[in-house]
This record gives sequence, C-alpha cells and structure tokens, in this order.
Amino acid sequence: MPELPEVETTRRGIEPHVTGATVREVIVRRGDLRQPVSPSLSGIEGLKITGVRRRAKYLLLDIADGSHVLIHLGMSGNLRVVAPGEAWKKHDHVGITLNKRRQLRLHDPRRFGLLLHLTDQDPYLHPLLKDLGPEPLADDFTASHLQLACANRSAAIKLVIMDSHVVVGVGNIYASEALFRAGIRPLTAARRLSLPRLATLVAAIRTVLTDALAAGGTTLRDFLNSDGKPGYFSQSLQVYGRTGEPCHLCGAAIRHAVVGQRATYWCPKCQR
Repeated sequence: MPELPEVETTRRGIEPHVTGATVREVIVRRGDLRQPVSPSLSGIEGLKITGVRRRAKYLLLDIADGSHVLIHLGMSGNLRVVAPGEAWKKHDHVGITLNKRRQLRLHDPRRFGLLLHLTDQDPYLHPLLKDLGPEPLADDFTASHLQLACANRSAAIKLVIMDSHVVVGVGNIYASEALFRAGIRPLTAARRLSLPRLATLVAAIRTVLTDALAAGGTTLRDFLNSDGKPGYFSQSLQVYGRTGEPCHLCGAAIRHAVVGQRATYWCPKCQR
C-alpha cells in the first residue's frame, strides 16, 4: 500500500501540472471503486484547480468553486499525468483532462482506492478525515501526545503508532524502521515506555519519514508518466523484509513475527 511518503511524493509530482489548470473533461471508465466515484464529479468541468493538498494518505484537489476532490490510492493505485491521447491502461478508471494538454489518471488494479467530490465547505470534516490524528511531521505530534495515546494500553507499540487516530501515515514499513532507529522492540507494550523513550521514537518517526521523502518513498510507481521510476528508500531499509539477514549495526539475525496481521521485523540486540 502506498504510505505517506509515497502519497506526498505523488502530491509533489502532480502539483505543478494540475495547479492553475482548468478541467476540460472528466472521464469515468469504471466508477465502482471502494466507494463509488461521485456522480457530481462532472461538476468540476470548466473550473480551475487551485491547489493540491495531502491529509494522511489522502490527496485533496482544491477546486475554484470551493469544492474538493478527495483521492485515495488504495492498496496499489497511482496517479499519472499523461497526454490526453495516450492509450488507456487496463486499470485506468478515471481521467481528468486539463487545458495544459495533460490528463490526470487514476490507475487502480484492485479498486480499493476512491475518488470523491466533496461539496461541503470544510473537507476536513468529512467522515474519512475528521477523526484522524496529527501529521507525523507537524508540531502537534509530540512525545506528550504519544504518551497520552499509550497510557494504560497493553497493545504493542507498533500497533499504536500505526493507529491513524494516534498519528497518521506511519504505515507498516516505516513503523518497523522507526522502531529500529529508536531502539524499541515492536512488541513492547505501549504503556511500558517512558516519556524519554517516546521522545526518541517521535524523533525516529520524523527522521525515517523525512529520509523516505528525500528518497522518493519505497513503493511508488509512475506517478508522473508511464515510464516513472520507483523510489529508492528501499535500499536503505534496516530491518523491514530482512528476516534472517545480519543487522547492519550489530550483526544479529533480523527476526520476524506477525503483529496485528502485519509482518514485523526487528533486531533482537539493538531493540529492547
């Protein structure tokens, strides 16, 4: 699944191509995504896109009439900016044709994504967004905030930091990597962690996500064109996907377990 760095990389990739452009046509080839594509989406035709924002793993296209287009990439989706005449791929479901001889296409093989037209004044009050926690790189994601979320919780700390009500965008890959950098074993009960250790974890989450953004993410594919390239942060992974391989720091074999139905990796010596 595209995680926060991949979604933010997508936002940065499409922003210069769509901001300030006028929507000429909306083409819905298949609308039965995780939620049906909004029938009112055609209402943005003739209007200008004034900006592109991200909240958690969602993208928001700001429309000149005050409405918004909410996009989620699902498990394996992506956005590409292509020429309107480019052949449609099998799983290209929606195209938004712009006046800059560009077309924004949503490609979603598993159809777990969504594309909704929000006409309410404040998109952050939409049910998908209103209960989300702070952004991990924002000032309100602090050790004190995380301590409150961890209080009296026996759940594994990895599950807590992956809870979007606690903090958004810390997916499976980056949770494992941040816990390694913080020296915290992922199965540790959240309530057992002191404020200083949580402060270290907050800093590690910020660092791993910042590094991933600089590298272009881990799983992103062709957000800009059909020959787009993947991110290269995967070359810097310390524990994720490295079961049995030696830790880069101490040489111990990386361990693996399933926590909350998600693959989890850690170093038995560096993390406690």
